[in-house]
Amino acid sequence: MRTWHEIRRFPLAVQLLLVNQLGVNTGFYLLIPYLATHLTENLGLSAAVVGVVLGVRNLSQQGLFVIGGSASDRLGARGVIIAGCALRTAGFALFALGDHLAVLLAASVLSGFAGALFNPAVRAYLAQEAEERRAEAFALFNVFATTGALIGPLLGSALLLVDFRTSALAAAGIFAVLTVAQALVLPARRVEPSGGGVLADWREVLGNRAFLAFALAMAGLFTLESQLYLLLPDGARRATGWDGAAGLVFVVGAAANLLLQLRLTRALKRRGDRARWIVAGLGLMALAFLPPALATTVSGGPDGVADAVLRVLPVLSGALLLYLGVMIAQPFVMDMVPAFGRPALTGTYFGIFYVVSGVAAAIGNTVVGWAMDTGRDGDAAWLPWACCALTGFASALGVVRLRRLGSLPAPPEQPAAPAPARGRTPA
Repeated sequence: MRTWHEIRRFPLAVQLLLVNQLGVNTGFYLLIPYLATHLTENLGLSAAVVGVVLGVRNLSQQGLFVIGGSASDRLGARGVIIAGCALRTAGFALFALGDHLAVLLAASVLSGFAGALFNPAVRAYLAQEAEERRAEAFALFNVFATTGALIGPLLGSALLLVDFRTSALAAAGIFAVLTVAQALVLPARRVEPSGGGVLADWREVLGNRAFLAFALAMAGLFTLESQLYLLLPDGARRATGWDGAAGLVFVVGAAANLLLQLRLTRALKRRGDRARWIVAGLGLMALAFLPPALATTVSGGPDGVADAVLRVLPVLSGALLLYLGVMIAQPFVMDMVPAFGRPALTGTYFGIFYVVSGVAAAIGNTVVGWAMDTGRDGDAAWLPWACCALTGFASALGVVRLRRLGSLPAPPEQPAAPAPARGRTPA
């Protein structure tokens, strides 16, 4: 109940963006996890062609975040958010209606570019609207995003019992509803001129060496967070011999997120600066991969249900620690990004942050994938878990280094408590 009370204390625009993120993740995870299977089994495309279709979507999103960020700064975040959701509607509808490669590629480009538009724009709007309560706003944002990431696959698996087109049209319908809701409810905000051209804005942000170093350090956060969808589900399946065990990872995370995210963020905000908790969160994320690594020493399949439960517990404890680390670090990371520069360039900072850290994280995920393959072939199942732990510790040390150099933005000043009236005893 406290969470819902806290939500109502934010402006209507923030409340809508929270619901928007729930819908965005529900619609996205309703479709995307099942897209590769549809392309191969239903349409008969080769693995190489499927890789191209999925790669085009990722490239259209990750590579163009800076376009969405700059558009948000210059045209206003509201319009960019609406445009992004409308394009995602069209892209997902094309996945439902098109069987030819050209149509599938167009759908991939549209859905990826849509994410490149509204992702930085939503975060810029949220940061500006929440003002000094950015950390709490991003904490709630994380709660709604995680809930959507849990609902989406469950709804998608149910709709796939009908067919893939039904699932894709349902996802497109969710984005269509979000587009209309934003157009009707989301208020427009005055755009503050940046004082230069787009290229000048990019040069200013890219010339901020402290910001770029911070974005690179955050590659560890994104790399490890990705393992919630790669390494940990794979570990749960291998521990139990049951494909459905992967869902337990998301159930653990959603429950922890709903119960603890806002309380954690509010408590930590009162006890130390942002950098300290970012380091603590990254360190906890690194430690999360040690229990599953120790469990890999057990060879062979589980001997009954009781043995399967015992084997999966280290994986689920690792998942819980990883979620807790993300819950600690991520709201303060999102709070810190716009603090590196001028308010007029908030969207550009978010856009470039996601490009830099996203590219670095893609490299990190490639290394993790190599470690998974190498570990299986060379009887070293612990290798990918060790790589992830080292990545988390390296990322935490990077932030420690930046903090000691004084390169991180100073924490916002807390409002001073009002002085008691003369002659009266404070309550």
